[in-house]
Amino acid sequence: MRRLLLVLALFGSPSPALSQQAPPGCTAPEYRQFDYWIGEWTVTDSAGTRTYGSNRITSEEAGCLIHEHWQAAGGGTGQSFNFYDRSSGRWEQIWVASGGSILRLGGKLDGASMVLEGAAPSPGGPPVLNRIAWIPQPDGRVRQLWTRSTDQGKSWQPGFDGWYRKRP
Repeated sequence: MRRLLLVLALFGSPSPALSQQAPPGCTAPEYRQFDYWIGEWTVTDSAGTRTYGSNRITSEEAGCLIHEHWQAAGGGTGQSFNFYDRSSGRWEQIWVASGGSILRLGGKLDGASMVLEGAAPSPGGPPVLNRIAWIPQPDGRVRQLWTRSTDQGKSWQPGFDGWYRKRP
């Protein structure tokens, strides 16, 4: 009982009005813009002959978060948190890989495609700009096209071109 009183004294007790209200959730249309990526996927080249890995994309936190769980065919893994930030009006992604690399991206829906960009440090050189587009296809696949620039966005080189196919 003393511990409970100490916690309440330090942090206060929740107001009865707050404890009875449901969380606001993320129900506005902006929060649904990236839902086409949700699912269980096999990621391949465009022809479907080379498998790059698998990806499980889930909707969590009452629809406020899209959580990516990547498993590369070669054994590496990574996860990303993707969310719409209503204060900035932008989508954000934070990616962390099992090898320790971190990538922070931000952007928005461009037509039907989600396009996120961000800079990453480069050993001994200027930052590398990354642009990743998730492009929904008419047949239900999603193309992830990743390009990079080492000249502050003047030119872009291909980095990764993965085609997501839903697993049965």
